Amino acid sequence: MTVDALTDVPGVRVGHATRAGGGWLTGTTVVLAPEGGAVAAVDVRGGGPGTKETDALDPRNLVQRVDAVVLTGGSAYGLDAASGVMAWLEERGRGVRVGADPAHVVPVVPAACVFDLGRGGDFRARPDAATGRAAVEAAAASAPGAPVPQGCVGAGTGAVAGQVKGGVGTASTVLGSGITVAALVVVNAAGSVLDPDTGVLYGEVFQGRLAVPDAEVHERARRWLAETAAGQAPPPMNTTLAVVATDAELTRTQAQKLAGTAHDGIARAVRPVHLLNDGDTVFALATGPRPLDPGNPLALNELLAAGADLVTRAIVRAVRAAEPVNGPGGAWPAYEELYGRP
Repeated sequence: MTVDALTDVPGVRVGHATRAGGGWLTGTTVVLAPEGGAVAAVDVRGGGPGTKETDALDPRNLVQRVDAVVLTGGSAYGLDAASGVMAWLEERGRGVRVGADPAHVVPVVPAACVFDLGRGGDFRARPDAATGRAAVEAAAASAPGAPVPQGCVGAGTGAVAGQVKGGVGTASTVLGSGITVAALVVVNAAGSVLDPDTGVLYGEVFQGRLAVPDAEVHERARRWLAETAAGQAPPPMNTTLAVVATDAELTRTQAQKLAGTAHDGIARAVRPVHLLNDGDTVFALATGPRPLDPGNPLALNELLAAGADLVTRAIVRAVRAAEPVNGPGGAWPAYEELYGRP
């Protein structure tokens, strides 16, 4: 039984650590790979990325597998959350062996951050190593195949998508080959997720959901957004992050191609995208053990198409799951607050 989430890839777990209230509006999300790790890759398209250990994922470099990926709020400060995940992994002997003693490991924990500084009111309230540890512990404590909380949780707690509240979303599918592909996205985009003329979510147009909001509803929403934005400085930095995972057996080069084409899923749901003040980053994880069809040199294409489609669907789910925020750091209405459910 699937839950339409990243955790439908066997062995992959997701944990959130959320901080809200008292000046906080931020958090960290950890994707924990199965024991033995996963083949990993990354593709960065935004002009203002905040990342850690992404060079280690270059197929030309040494590291073959990683045990976790960290997505976090707090901009570059929040990358400290990865230290807590590293410590947790080291305690369990998980990482790159660097000595004869099994305890001598160096966990390689790629991480990327979104800009949410000050959105809870306190610029210095941001994730740290303890937040990362809490998120990985939550992932480890979750049951295999558990549903993944969506919306304003983890790294999506302080996320904003254009003028509306962003958050975390996830989706999955099982291909005809039996291979599972899934995506988890943190939507914190500088661009808009909705058509300003109709209020329709761009991602839903791509999915073929063409229900256009009533003109009166859209006009009310348009005025609401304009009033909320008045006097509120636009966020200086943003970023959409994603992890695309599969139980296919991929090479590191194939995983990198999967990460790259998954960016198309962001471009379908956010306009404009990959700006200088975005840090858009997509990670790919391949756990095996399902091999691609060796007789079909184009077998990877099915995964590439699915990865992009799932990123789009996850973005829509993130925006629809988000809850409104109105606090000392700013006000951002939720999409469903403006337009209702479909």
